[in-house]
Amino acid sequence: MKLIYLALACVLLSGCGGEEFQDLHDFVKDSGVNLRGKIPPPPSIKLYEPFAYDNDKSLSDPFKPRKPEAASSMARGENEPDLNRPKESLEDFPLDSLKMVGYVYKAKVGYAVVRAPDQKLYQVKVGNYLGTNFGQIKKLSDTEIVIKEVVQDSTGDWSERLSSLQLLNEIKE
Repeated sequence: MKLIYLALACVLLSGCGGEEFQDLHDFVKDSGVNLRGKIPPPPSIKLYEPFAYDNDKSLSDPFKPRKPEAASSMARGENEPDLNRPKESLEDFPLDSLKMVGYVYKAKVGYAVVRAPDQKLYQVKVGNYLGTNFGQIKKLSDTEIVIKEVVQDSTGDWSERLSSLQLLNEIKE
């Protein structure tokens, strides 16, 4: 009986080994015949030429940032402040440490009252200087001081910016 089962299994297994996908195998085997791909030649190699920087004055220093060229026709240093003028007393204090505490009008001229960090009161008018950035008072009102400051940027150019001090509204008892 075992011999019959063994013979039957061999017959069944021999049926599975047919050439069912032979046409697919032949197509795959023949599809690459007579095909030659073209590979472009490798690019030519450029030899590296080292540059000798011998601190020539006509060349800029490669390790210092370059100044961007001015897009406008503004002359260099046009906004530069007068560094030789005598300093006023409020130029010793940073602008954010100064407080506007009042406004006085006398002899047809408006004066702002400013408290400095040393707790002294100062009267200032249009044209006076205050703050550490060459700030000049451009406009006064009873609630605000408008200041034009001149600051130097990282490239060494001077630029203007507007700042203001608002009237301090604190009530002390």
